[in-house]
Amino acid sequence: MPELPEVETIKRSLEALIVNRRIVDVEVLETRLRVPVRENDFPRWIIGHRIARISRKAKYLIWELKNSAAVVIHLGMSGRLVYVNEPLPLEKHTHVIFHLDNSRQIRFRDPRRFGLIEVVAPNRLKSYQRFRQLGAEPLTDAFSADHFSPLCQRSQRSIKNLLMDAGLVVGIGNIYANEILFKAGVHPLRRGSELTEGQARRIVHAAKKVLTRAIEKGGTTLNDFRDGRGEPGFFQIELAVYERDGQECKKCGTLIEKAVSSGRSTYYCPACQRL
Repeated sequence: MPELPEVETIKRSLEALIVNRRIVDVEVLETRLRVPVRENDFPRWIIGHRIARISRKAKYLIWELKNSAAVVIHLGMSGRLVYVNEPLPLEKHTHVIFHLDNSRQIRFRDPRRFGLIEVVAPNRLKSYQRFRQLGAEPLTDAFSADHFSPLCQRSQRSIKNLLMDAGLVVGIGNIYANEILFKAGVHPLRRGSELTEGQARRIVHAAKKVLTRAIEKGGTTLNDFRDGRGEPGFFQIELAVYERDGQECKKCGTLIEKAVSSGRSTYYCPACQRL
């Protein structure tokens, strides 16, 4: 599933291509996404209007239009947004096509159909239901040890699961939770209630460092992630623990181990991240 760095990478790759472009048509080839696509909302609020800016909230992409309406997009587990600047055959699992006023297209492709495309009526974005319960953005001052530590210390869940809880901090999935905790030197199965203030500060610092570096490298491409221009990311080259079980730790040489926590593969160095 694309995480914060991948969604931010897509946002940045599309900004120069589609901001100030007018959406002249929308083709809906498949409505059965995670939430059914409401086709009637496109001619009502979207078609004929220009994209004023692109923003990101958690793992959501937001196209804010000049009429104050918005298109909210979540890529789910396998979704891709691709800018098409020449006539190309449709790839299988292409579900929605946005036609722009320069004869270019943005195609939304999602083999597993867990993605989401919703239209938000003018001036309703601040009250959009899916944003109401989201936690702090990790690359902002809102995500701090003073914010994060008390939330953890009230919980018996593992610190890894807490990092992946979008109600506490947004955008961090399995890949980056593993990498952040390695950089912070904290065992992923340590309970939140056992977390010290110093460990919380190291986790917050590591989260900002890891996510920023991943964005600089264009995200992580393990399977088929591509940005809006079709380019892969390169952060996978720098992964320290994720999917490296049985390989030597890049820091101390101990073999990376793997566990399963809440149904997710969890990777750590038993020497650098003592429980």
